[in-house]
Amino acid sequence: MTVDLAYKHVDEMRPWSDRTHLLECVAWTPEAPDVMTFTFKADRPGHWFRYMPGQFITLELPVGPEPLLRTYTLSSTPSRPYTVAVTVKAQKNSIGTRWMFENLKPGMKIRAIGPLGDFSYVKHPGEKYLFISAGSGITPMMSMTRDMADRQPDSQISFIHCARSPDDIIFRWELEYLARYLPHFQPGFIVENVGRSQLWSGLRGFIDKAKIALLAPDFLDRTVFCCGPDPFMATVRESLAGAGFDMGRYHEETFQPVAPVAPVVVHEGEEGAPAHKVRFAMAGKEATCEPGFTVLQTARAAGVRIGAACESGLCGTCRVMLLSGEVDMNHNGGILDDEIEEGYILACCSRPKTDIEVEV
Repeated sequence: MTVDLAYKHVDEMRPWSDRTHLLECVAWTPEAPDVMTFTFKADRPGHWFRYMPGQFITLELPVGPEPLLRTYTLSSTPSRPYTVAVTVKAQKNSIGTRWMFENLKPGMKIRAIGPLGDFSYVKHPGEKYLFISAGSGITPMMSMTRDMADRQPDSQISFIHCARSPDDIIFRWELEYLARYLPHFQPGFIVENVGRSQLWSGLRGFIDKAKIALLAPDFLDRTVFCCGPDPFMATVRESLAGAGFDMGRYHEETFQPVAPVAPVVVHEGEEGAPAHKVRFAMAGKEATCEPGFTVLQTARAAGVRIGAACESGLCGTCRVMLLSGEVDMNHNGGILDDEIEEGYILACCSRPKTDIEVEV
């Protein structure tokens, strides 16, 4: 068999589509205490994954009578397109992640929405990069680092990661390995506490301007990506701004679970504005959408289920097909231009301008 014939099937593969394909779990890997990486492939053969490093997906987890929707950043790299992976940390009160730890095993299939998001060096390129992360906020940084290691191994990357203890440093072995063979990759770690039995010669305490300058002396010349808890990112922002950093080259992504929004309709329209009818085709129901109400709020009031996670036009979970009519949609990147051209809308941030019909 010639090389061309051996790899002919690669040219015939098609991109994975969240509209028609499920994800099938193929592996789970412990990374640190209460941290696990779950790896997936397409549930049908002959498909590959196309996304930007740093993007996220929303998983539909069969936790109870109603699926639980949770958004996770991909830790995998699109330069290795046959699988995708999420690396998740299970908090004490995390329902979805705990379910994944206890139930999600190889061979199991789940629905996913995405990938989406613009927190990526592809969208915000620079000559040199500084990645700053804390806890499981390391996942988009790892995706971008792995991608650049494969595609542009001479990229200049300083990588600062903060953790509670040396044992809690996610991907530590891989970051140290990358530092050995990438010529311009410089990882640095900061830990809050060191146990009596732990060996540690690195920095301790919390991140600040002095520690950033110590680990990345030329940080003022770099493009910065930051991800972690909100207080952590606020400290990084203040430290950089106080040092005279050009905040136009600062990019962050909040790594906090979105609290579910109660299905309460809030009147936001102007007095005297007309109401519009919303028909839910598959449910066979019709409801009146008062001025200022969203399609999602109207669906809930009518007892029609539309899955939703962030409810701010970011995650893309509530994407539905608009069959007729017009809406005013103000999203935050949770839907692609080609999807809009096909007729899709995000129910959480779309308000009818006319009577409409949606495929739900």
